[in-house]
Amino acid sequence: MDYHIALSGLNAAQKALEVIGNNIANAATEGYHRQAIELTPINSLNDSDQIGEGVEVAEITRLIDTFLQDEILQQQSSLGQVSQELDILSTVETVFGELSDSEGLNAAIDEFFNTLQELSAHPTDVIYQSQAVSAAETMTAQFRVLGEYLTKLESQITLEAENTIEQANTLINQIGELNGLIHPQETSGLQANSSKDQRDQLISELSQLIDIEMIRRDDGVVDVSIAGIPVVSGAKTFELEAGFEDNLDLSLSIAGKTINNTNLQGGQLTGLFSLKNEIISDLHDDLDTLANAIIQQVNEYHVQGIGSDGSFTELTGWSMASEDLADFDPPLSDGTISIRVTNTTTGETTRTTISVDTATDSLTTLANKIDAIPGLSASVYDSRLHIQADTNYAFDFLPSVLESPTASDFTGTTSPPTVSVSGIYTGTENQTFTFTVSGTGSVGNGTLQITVTNGDGETVKTLNVGSGYPAGETLDLGNGIKIALSTGDLADGNTFEVDAFAETDTSGVLAAVGLNTFFSGNSAANMTVSMDIIDSPGRIATALGSDGTDNTNTLRMQETQNLAIDSLNSMTPGEFYRQLVTDTGQLISVREIRQDSLEAILQNLANQESEISGVDVNDEAAQMLVFEQMYNAMAKYLTTVQVLNATLMEIV
Repeated sequence: MDYHIALSGLNAAQKALEVIGNNIANAATEGYHRQAIELTPINSLNDSDQIGEGVEVAEITRLIDTFLQDEILQQQSSLGQVSQELDILSTVETVFGELSDSEGLNAAIDEFFNTLQELSAHPTDVIYQSQAVSAAETMTAQFRVLGEYLTKLESQITLEAENTIEQANTLINQIGELNGLIHPQETSGLQANSSKDQRDQLISELSQLIDIEMIRRDDGVVDVSIAGIPVVSGAKTFELEAGFEDNLDLSLSIAGKTINNTNLQGGQLTGLFSLKNEIISDLHDDLDTLANAIIQQVNEYHVQGIGSDGSFTELTGWSMASEDLADFDPPLSDGTISIRVTNTTTGETTRTTISVDTATDSLTTLANKIDAIPGLSASVYDSRLHIQADTNYAFDFLPSVLESPTASDFTGTTSPPTVSVSGIYTGTENQTFTFTVSGTGSVGNGTLQITVTNGDGETVKTLNVGSGYPAGETLDLGNGIKIALSTGDLADGNTFEVDAFAETDTSGVLAAVGLNTFFSGNSAANMTVSMDIIDSPGRIATALGSDGTDNTNTLRMQETQNLAIDSLNSMTPGEFYRQLVTDTGQLISVREIRQDSLEAILQNLANQESEISGVDVNDEAAQMLVFEQMYNAMAKYLTTVQVLNATLMEIV
């Protein structure tokens, strides 16, 4: 028995020294958990022997706190997501955060509208026209740069997500392989501590890529799920793959399965999904919304005007994806289009209004309606609406009033006066104004008056055309429209009408199909200045008057800079862009704070883990001395037993 006690002590001390040596050797190994040897006395099989039979190694354990480990994994996942989002957003901020940069988009938008302001003072000057075109090209180039950058960034994020999934699949397969090694060892009574450390390190790396859920089995195996998707079950693994939802959002699924999941939590992959599906996507949408708002608002004004080049003999629109008006995006409204046609030989001008029904009309039906207007022909080719003026004719969409009343009834008079109409209507709604005569007599004499009413029957103004009115003098209605009456006779109840237009296209078709527009495109990435404007700056529609010399339309387009636009959340273009940049900065600020907090939490958890699982070389060296002394003492004990037994044998 004495020999057995000695040998058990030697074996225990030797095994303990091996454990200590292994700990010291792995002191700098990432993911290694310190191991401890547990010794237990060997009880005597003889009830009368109360001394015992030595010592044995009960277990070599990994010193690990599973609750602490789970918390570390969760915080690592959160940090992985925040760090990934912060990295990408920081690059975005570099591109967008240039409010004070003289070459940035914000400055380019301001400069474009400033040149329109300058052009309004010199509407027919080619120098100022060219300056406006140049500023517009600079602004659209800035939009395209940012739009293309975000498009490429979204593609890069998608590629990075796919690469991250490949990394995750590699880790998943390695975890399964190690589970396959651990299971037979643990079930046979052995301890697979090194394999568990390797597997746990892989799980830690996986948690940085994506938040995971674990189930620890009694046999040492760990099952892993991601977003409710089982990826490791014992030694069996299931790989992941990226997919796309109908709205082009990135999604995650088991390879070969059609069930997709976009509701991920934590990890770099979740950060990439969040960036692609929400953060960058929303930013891109906002930039496109801003570009489209400027395009639409300026174009809606521009299509109604003319520049110093005058009215048109030919216009061709853009190639549309669909000829049906119901398919246009953004959607159009039911309304009307009013087209002015001028006989360039006689100077006679007529206006024809056609209806637009978005449910039934197409480019072809519109072309047919325009084609029916005397002096014009229209057609559609390559999904483009084309309008051609006949020889000695020109056309435009000016809202300026015609020189003569739209309709008149001078019944009861033998020599009625000539009514001249002029001006540019400043109202906000299309109106037909009715002029009704009260009294009878000749212009400039008596008590003749004209009462002006709008389409709702409301009196707008009462005009004196009797005594004290010099025939031919201009009378102002106060809304931009002016009339003048020559000498002639009027009778009580005589009437005439004047059509006034705030908009000659209430449907939005002209701007949508690209007729007489300043800009082309519908997003930041494809926003450009129309080639007609680039080729001939005199085509900038500065005027709403028939002579093309006024600046009214330039002022309207310039006012877009200060216009609260519905699609921009009732903000001006400048305010909307500054809000966009500010929001990006806030996203970064929140994530920087979150990152610092998570790093502090993880450092605290790491310190706690180190106290439990880390290797302190000094402590191990102290333990080594203890077991070294134990080994030496047991060796002496064995020598003593040998000597005693030898002496006993000599006596016998």
